[in-house]
Amino acid sequence: MKLYVIILSLAFVQFSFAQEASNNPKSKIWSLEDCITYALENNITVKEASLNTSISEVDYNKSKSSRLPNLFGSATQSFSNGNTIDPITSAYVTEQINSTNVGINSSVTLFQGNQITNQIKQNKLLLEQSVFQEEVEKNNIVLNLLETYLQTLFSKESISIAQNNLAASEQEVQRAKARLDAGSIPLTDYTEAQSQVATNKYNVIAAKNTYQQYLITLKQLLELPLTEDLEIETINENMDLINLDLNKTAIYSNALNFMPEMSVSMLNIAANEKELDIAKGAYLPTLSLTGSLGSGYTSISDNSFSDQFDFNFNQKIGLSLSIPIFNRNQTKAAVKTASINIEKAQIQKQNTEKDIYKKVETAYQNALSSQEQVIASEASKIAAEQSYKLAQKKYELGDLSTTDLVISQNTYTNAQQNYLQSKYLNILYHQLLQFYQGNTIKL
Repeated sequence: MKLYVIILSLAFVQFSFAQEASNNPKSKIWSLEDCITYALENNITVKEASLNTSISEVDYNKSKSSRLPNLFGSATQSFSNGNTIDPITSAYVTEQINSTNVGINSSVTLFQGNQITNQIKQNKLLLEQSVFQEEVEKNNIVLNLLETYLQTLFSKESISIAQNNLAASEQEVQRAKARLDAGSIPLTDYTEAQSQVATNKYNVIAAKNTYQQYLITLKQLLELPLTEDLEIETINENMDLINLDLNKTAIYSNALNFMPEMSVSMLNIAANEKELDIAKGAYLPTLSLTGSLGSGYTSISDNSFSDQFDFNFNQKIGLSLSIPIFNRNQTKAAVKTASINIEKAQIQKQNTEKDIYKKVETAYQNALSSQEQVIASEASKIAAEQSYKLAQKKYELGDLSTTDLVISQNTYTNAQQNYLQSKYLNILYHQLLQFYQGNTIKL
């Protein structure tokens, strides 16, 4: 029986660890889609934008409630001595008085220059604007993730290039040592080969450090602990080149319809126009309906507390009209400020359009340029690789100096890095064009 319990306990513990591992982010390889989904749920910038939307919703509901009547209760207990006026009977007396006064007051605004209605409409516009601003922040996170993800992959592949170069240079040192011992090369050739090994070791360390820095940036976007292990998924090497027939004008038009920045700008204009209506409403009178219920007790009366409360019970209802005549030009200044803010909002909309156009134009031109760079850098890499292999064979036969071999290796390394960079830039700009057309980013 004890053995059976132990077996069950061990099985339960093993199952728990398995469940924990399956739920732990570091137990999987992260694709770009995984990163985007996780970041949109956990990134603090997105959360902050969501909270701003919630605040705008609260303000909108608050403005709708301003149409409702208010209700206040009051209670006063007072003591007076000497010549005074009784607060209940209003009689002039010269004696000590204890009095109690209770009441309920309410008022509702019937008309206020349409300011309440316009305030509700403005807050509704601001709520819609907050929703689109939240989309702006989400898009920024997606684009930052895309760029950081590709930079991380680039730096990871750079480590492999650096390590391969180090391994090759270490073999060359061994060949140089053998040739030095045989007396076929001078000592300077051998030390130059050693120097190349030291340089390549430094390049490996630098590449690894760069990779770790990009991982840190990626973890911060994902809001993962810096101590968390993170491994990202490599992408398909079969890249489609950018379609040269893409219509740049069509991409820009799609971006204007798709990008939430445009909706934010247009809603900003509409909200400022409502602010102008609210300011103009201060020129008009305000009409309010008021009402109250109350009663009280005074010690100078011979009646009991309850009898006085019944006898003194009163009800009041009335209309209050406030007509603005002169308020030191405050309304005039508010109207002028609102008009200026409308012009500023229209200028901001134009700047938003220019900014979107610049982004589309830059992505389009860079996409075409990077496509040509991929083709050129790939041809350069192939040629440099063949040249380096030929140089190695010549070096083994003693027909090439160590200096020339190092130069050939460095040329091949630079060609590899150029191809790697152009490859990931081509992917980045291709994805940006997809994004500006409203398509999903997916590697």
